[in-house]
Amino acid sequence: MTVDAQTLAQQGLAPERPLAERTWKEVRNFVRDYPLGTVGAVITIILLAMAVAPQLFTTHDPDIQVLRDRYAGISWSHWFGQDQLGRDQYSRIIYGARTSIIIGFGVITVTSSMGLTMGIVSGYFGGWFDTVWQRIVDVAIALPGLPFTILLVTALTQIRMELRLVLGVSVLISFSTSRIIRSQVLSLKEQPYVEAAQAVGASNARVMFRHILPNVIPLILISASTLVGIAILLEAGLSFLGYGVQPPTASWGRALSDAREFMTRAPHLAVFPGLAIFVAVYGFNMVGDAIRDKVDPRLRGTN
Repeated sequence: MTVDAQTLAQQGLAPERPLAERTWKEVRNFVRDYPLGTVGAVITIILLAMAVAPQLFTTHDPDIQVLRDRYAGISWSHWFGQDQLGRDQYSRIIYGARTSIIIGFGVITVTSSMGLTMGIVSGYFGGWFDTVWQRIVDVAIALPGLPFTILLVTALTQIRMELRLVLGVSVLISFSTSRIIRSQVLSLKEQPYVEAAQAVGASNARVMFRHILPNVIPLILISASTLVGIAILLEAGLSFLGYGVQPPTASWGRALSDAREFMTRAPHLAVFPGLAIFVAVYGFNMVGDAIRDKVDPRLRGTN
């Protein structure tokens, strides 16, 4: 027993466990308490691995065309069959995960930044600024989502398509996120510790980012994984309509769009991209529910 451990024992305190042991205990507790969240976490980890290193999951080039094997069904060499150009559909779906993950996590980053800034500033200062800003938020939320996103995506022609999709989806979601953050800030700024900080002369910036921001972060953690699922669905919808990433870049939504003409001849072309979207959104939603219950047990079992 070390000196520190002996001192703690004399004081009736247990020595702090090693980080690895504490981490493993937290993982075991999470698996035990949130089985569906664990399934979602496994799905999320696999999707992240596919996005980072898709070549580890497949041996076929997703862009190689074998026209003589167009519409070929499931086989040992092509697990999900081949598409209308003879490309391996399994490889296309694996590489399509990169598009979905890039856009999904890009949306989280931009939406969280915009939503936090707008929500904290609006809720903290209040007054005429809050009134004017909330009317702008009302207008933005009232806009039809998909047409508005398509308008932004088609207007931003000078930047890459992936970045256009991130910005288009983020602008749409960030307004509603800012309203959620604002409602929390309105409650937090009435707390005694915030009033005490203001009484001793703390600046507005210090109060907002030192005392209010840390208490708002859990809201972002709770909504982040759900936002990834929403972003994946929106990206798939835009690609399905022809406003997403363009060929030959692999995309689940684009694969569904291409499969429309061949539903009777090769239904597998629509089944597997649809399943990929379903599994991805399900996984992120389950992780989001588990994080919500872990961060705030009062919300357990609520929608």
